[in-house]
Amino acid sequence: MSSRDLSIFNTLRPFSIGFDDMFDQFENMLGNGGLTMQSNYPPYNIRKTGKDNYAIEVALAGFNKNDVEVEFEDNLLTVRTKQINKSDEKSNNGEIIHKGISQRQFARSFTIAEDVRVNGAELKDGLLTIACERIVPEYKKKKLIEIK
Repeated sequence: MSSRDLSIFNTLRPFSIGFDDMFDQFENMLGNGGLTMQSNYPPYNIRKTGKDNYAIEVALAGFNKNDVEVEFEDNLLTVRTKQINKSDEKSNNGEIIHKGISQRQFARSFTIAEDVRVNGAELKDGLLTIACERIVPEYKKKKLIEIK
């Protein structure tokens, strides 16, 4: 008997229709019964900015837009560093004597629902903000069913 056979999500499958992809995503996130270890760096917030609008805020002090890339593929939004040139220790402001602002490599991923669209990203004052919007299709909106 595999761990998949023992999964709590498999006990929920007989009571749901069309949620197989969601259960599979939870299975992948939880692995063999525990959350996969992911670094706490960089710190982030997920903020609800409206009825169907969300913002993912990632703290990126010391990075500029040329250091970071945001990729969205197959319901997975990933924020990661591009290759950092360590030989570039001199800037227009002079040579760095002590480097306390981290610019280490990272990759942070978020699972995005099927009905959520990523509208764009902006890096301002050390905070990367990714705007997301939930698009509710007409067939999912509340409606009154006429009885004949």
